[in-house]
Amino acid sequence: MTSPQQQTIGGEASIEGVGLHTGEPVHVRFLPAAPGTGVRFRRTDLEGAPEIAATLSHVFSTDRGTSLSAGEARVHTVEHLMAAVSGLALDNLVVELAGPELPILDGSFRPFLEALSSARVVAQDQPARIFAPKAPITVAVAGGASYVAAPAAELQVSATIEFDHPLVRRQFGSFRVDPASFAAELSGARTFGFLAEAEALYARGLARGATPDNAIVLDETGVHGGNELRWPDEFVRHKIGDVVGDLLLTGGRVRAHVVAERPSHAGNVALAEQIVRAAGAEPARPIVDITQIMQYLPHRYPMLLVDRIVEFEAGKRIVGIKNVTINEPFFMGHYPGHPIMPGVLIIEAMAQVGGLLLMEALDDPEGKVVYFMSLDNVKWRRPVTPGDQIRFELEMLQLRRQVCRMRGVGYVDGQVVAEAEMMAGIRDR
Repeated sequence: MTSPQQQTIGGEASIEGVGLHTGEPVHVRFLPAAPGTGVRFRRTDLEGAPEIAATLSHVFSTDRGTSLSAGEARVHTVEHLMAAVSGLALDNLVVELAGPELPILDGSFRPFLEALSSARVVAQDQPARIFAPKAPITVAVAGGASYVAAPAAELQVSATIEFDHPLVRRQFGSFRVDPASFAAELSGARTFGFLAEAEALYARGLARGATPDNAIVLDETGVHGGNELRWPDEFVRHKIGDVVGDLLLTGGRVRAHVVAERPSHAGNVALAEQIVRAAGAEPARPIVDITQIMQYLPHRYPMLLVDRIVEFEAGKRIVGIKNVTINEPFFMGHYPGHPIMPGVLIIEAMAQVGGLLLMEALDDPEGKVVYFMSLDNVKWRRPVTPGDQIRFELEMLQLRRQVCRMRGVGYVDGQVVAEAEMMAGIRDR
């Protein structure tokens, strides 16, 4: 099947509202973009108006939504807009926003779809990037989410969800994703949550902008606030829309029949990563290989724990990869028959990636060495086992003379495995 042409919008459009989790008001402007641009978020409220590409390499959180980051710039809850972009088969778009989170609007994908449609969809002179698996892909993540992506001529998503609530219980839905069917069958499905979880979410700084006007709020027996459902299965329709939005993080259009059991944002991202890998296009290609790494770091076997660097912004941000194999010497004793990477070595690997970011900020990196002085807010979220690939993302928080502060997060298949804040000092080698 031939590839369709890329598409963007033919003019400008705008929308405004409050963020679901931050509760902050935000104005959003949609602009046409050149072929090959992809979807890019531009934070106009920050100095220099930094941009964040809507790709897998910029996902930093899937907690109650999908959030992206590049350096200090972040944008939260992008999945509703991304679903509308995918539903319209748009490939290139610049999204300007003067705040940290996209607005929740009525809780559905429809307001974004209508705003983008008002600017008209126009074809461009380059073919669209297509991800079409040639064989079934299976993914399972912690929390119960599991997926199969089978070869298909177009995108179709079938999903099953299950919640212990009389209006939800176990629901199944299956929808083809093209502009007409997305607009009619999925765009109006709203996000939902449970009143019993409200206090816990508020305590975590989440759902500050949630109201019965922008989300389906479920109490013990029904819908809180008197809202009526748009479909009896509105819940599973919204979850399917989230899958559509998160899959656009592949950087192209997906042609597959995705069958999802209890889908989640973490699972959606993990599936997107596997689809990209199956296409032979790794989402992260090395820009610094092991030979170059050894020129900067004094570590050697068995303590060199960085395999390659795939993203780098001088003095701001770095992304490094550690491939965990059964041949690692620490697996001999940790633990026989149940190999788990020691948590202290996960943090050590993270620190080595951070050291590379710092060394690049020095005038004489080969004459200096980095010593880590303190660790704060260290958390391990899940075990790391042989076969995992850890993606470490670190950002520079502060650099003053010979001391710096960094924050790092480690991911495996889109899920956080460890995080920490680190302080390091620079000394002569």
